[in-house]
Amino acid sequence: MSVSQRFLDQIALNRQEYELIVERLGREPNELELGMFGALWSEHCGYKNSRPLLRLLPSEGPFVLTQRGAENAGAVDIGDGLCVVMKIESHNHPSAIEPYQGAATGIGGIVRDVFAMGARPIALLDSLRFGPLNEQRNRYLFEGVVAGIAGYGNCLGIPTVGGEVYFEEAYSQNPLINVMCVGVVAKERLASARATGAGSPLMLVGADTGRDGMHGASGLASRTDPHARYDELRPAVQIGDPFLEKLLMEACLDLAHNHPEWIVGIQDLGAAGLTASSLESAARGGSGLEIDVARVPRREEGMTPYEVMIAESQERMLIIVRKGHEEDVKALFDRWELRSTIIGVVTDDGLARIREGEREVACLPVGMLTEAPQYSRQGVPPAELAELQTFAGDSLLDVGDAASALLRLLSLPTIASKQWVYRQYDHHVLTNTVDGPGGDAAVMRIRGTKKGIALCTDGNGRYCYLDPHAGGAI
Repeated sequence: MSVSQRFLDQIALNRQEYELIVERLGREPNELELGMFGALWSEHCGYKNSRPLLRLLPSEGPFVLTQRGAENAGAVDIGDGLCVVMKIESHNHPSAIEPYQGAATGIGGIVRDVFAMGARPIALLDSLRFGPLNEQRNRYLFEGVVAGIAGYGNCLGIPTVGGEVYFEEAYSQNPLINVMCVGVVAKERLASARATGAGSPLMLVGADTGRDGMHGASGLASRTDPHARYDELRPAVQIGDPFLEKLLMEACLDLAHNHPEWIVGIQDLGAAGLTASSLESAARGGSGLEIDVARVPRREEGMTPYEVMIAESQERMLIIVRKGHEEDVKALFDRWELRSTIIGVVTDDGLARIREGEREVACLPVGMLTEAPQYSRQGVPPAELAELQTFAGDSLLDVGDAASALLRLLSLPTIASKQWVYRQYDHHVLTNTVDGPGGDAAVMRIRGTKKGIALCTDGNGRYCYLDPHAGGAI
């Protein structure tokens, strides 16, 4: 097909990447196939620019139970047969467009990553950056994001116990919204997100699929211009339902803890929707898959295979069922009043075959889809940085009235109390919070043991701007 630059821009692929796809595939992809490449080769899913850097970070140790990138979250052994599962990720651009839903669905997505591994979420944290509050748009974003975090987390019954909030001109109308979830699980109950075993059914559970979240990963989250086409991209922001997620969480934990022999793996549907969840699971397991989009429950009429595969409707999970236990798993989800539907099967040919009934609408190698090109770029410091780095501190004038200067400092939003923020969060639900928000770190007890864990998020944007190496180390 003749692909337009407008469509490539829409799915955040450049012309060179399109030509690379044609070269690797040996043919031109159709619209659905190209949309799947756009989703999985986006920066959000494929880490094209960041993966070479992330590989430089230490990721192994005597207590680390997961390999980097191999599962939905990281797991660390804390003794007594238990492990802590944790993950932090951003939801920046969705929150800049629609702050309440952007932040709320950020919480929903990170919670699903943790309970997909069989861990019960016990704490949420959030690291937030906004522009100065004297600008109306920044205040709107600030209030909406805090309300979204509170609304979703409180409804799930998971305490928000810590985080940080900074206000700087650099984040004006372009907030950074990082959300973290921490869970606990017995080591032997850790669940995997691998799709293995030819013939294993693929079961979609939870909400029906709609058109919300279209191009969320490629068209929105991977954009570099924070202000480009925001009004046009508003439909790319997902819509959350925390009460449905609560049912989904309890049902998946019931399945993983009480009936692990019924399943091969569990994977959440987040960025890039059914495309990413199914293909990444198949890639982890070295398998292929076949999906019939006609079987996917929908809440809107006239949806195309493209829309079904790319949509990022929330509160959905993909269960890789052990063959022969389809009815057992379905009965469990029926008890939790959740819709569950077999939409496909794991194969052993390494291909992703997407059908609509009897018609094949896409056929691509799993490995090709999940192996995005990687770029190692040369960082160039901004010109004004040299002057800032050589600034002489002794050139500052002495403070005439120290008491007045101190009061002015304490009145700055970044330094002032954040009680207005964390009082909106339920930080004592589940009764595990020993020391909640407002201090240097939260302390949580591990129920049934004499152990506790301390949790915090931390980062200093000014340090990292002035000296990225020193700022990261600090």
